[in-house]
Amino acid sequence: MVTLYEGAVLALLVGGVFFGIVAAVGLLRLPDLYTRAHGASKTDTLGAGLSLAAAAVVLGSGLPTVKVVLLLVFLFITNPTAAHAITRAAADQGIEPWTSEDGGDGE
Repeated sequence: MVTLYEGAVLALLVGGVFFGIVAAVGLLRLPDLYTRAHGASKTDTLGAGLSLAAAAVVLGSGLPTVKVVLLLVFLFITNPTAAHAITRAAADQGIEPWTSEDGGDGE
């Protein structure tokens, strides 16, 4: 029998793995740099966040949990910022977004 504690950890881990897989599929299936960066940064941030939350629950209270929470805060700040910086640099380099008129697979 799974306890409530184990169920919470399992649910957080399954959610983290699910969103990690969605991020990987998004990188493979989306047509251009801009949509890939958007899809991957959102789902990757959530997947890693859920996985770190599971680690924090397992660690209980104490200094290791504080460190995991600080990692979560750092992750939620840096991931979207990095995705924005990458897409901004692509726009500054003149890389055009894919449109439906382009046809094909966007490459």
